[in-house]
Amino acid sequence: MSARTLLRVRRPGRLAAEAAALVIAAAVAFPLYWMVLSAFKPAGEIQSTEARPWTLAPSLDSFRRVFEQQEFGRYFLNSLVVAGTVVIASALIAFLAATAVTRFRFRFRTTLLIMFLVAQMVPVEALTIPLFFLMRDFGQLNTLGSLILPHLAFSLPFAIWMLRGFVKAVPEALEEAAYIDGASRTRFLWQILFPLVFPGLVATSVFSFISTWNDFLFAKSFIISDTSQSTLPMALLVFFKPDENDWGGIMAASTVMTVPVLVFFVLVQRRLVSGLGGAVKD
Repeated sequence: MSARTLLRVRRPGRLAAEAAALVIAAAVAFPLYWMVLSAFKPAGEIQSTEARPWTLAPSLDSFRRVFEQQEFGRYFLNSLVVAGTVVIASALIAFLAATAVTRFRFRFRTTLLIMFLVAQMVPVEALTIPLFFLMRDFGQLNTLGSLILPHLAFSLPFAIWMLRGFVKAVPEALEEAAYIDGASRTRFLWQILFPLVFPGLVATSVFSFISTWNDFLFAKSFIISDTSQSTLPMALLVFFKPDENDWGGIMAASTVMTVPVLVFFVLVQRRLVSGLGGAVKD
């Protein structure tokens, strides 16, 4: 069978796959489009019974109400501090832990890896109450530490398990060659191994950042009285009112919350693709 015939045979399948991908992408993107559209719609169009997927009179009133909230800037800064701390700390700890469980042999190593998987199976909701009492006993309630520590604990098992494959894919011959050339273990760890597994660190960092940035459960449970320690998702509660919800403000605040996630994703997208695609090959 000639190459032209093969091309003709494969083209319908390829076109069908591309069409299906476009449909799925449109279905995923439509809620985001509607959120942004609602944020720019005037109040009359939002409350109208005739929903239209466009607006001829875009307005910034909803965004103005969001930024006029006195604590909005503080909430935004708190979210950056919590998410940034979790991303950096989880990446460093997961890298060291993944290297340890991959390169060294010690007792209960397999048991430890299984525990990492089991930790991922426990629902977060089931641990919220025990974590609340734990934070209370440690005096961490109403502090950013009560948000950083739980997210760090939930991010580490996934990050360690994923980075283990990247570390394992780095040939041991490379490590032996580095030692022969006079490199210490610390130098090999940070100057050779760390750059090679960096795409995996980026992939795990995206997971850590998104889960921490969008967290509402812990922020609502652990920040009880000191609202100055609240994070950005708590700002949405201001627009939920007993008589009538401010849907324009809710959509505008949600749009603002989405921007840092998009910026973070754009900054790491190249590394993310290689990180999700696989590890280093020998």
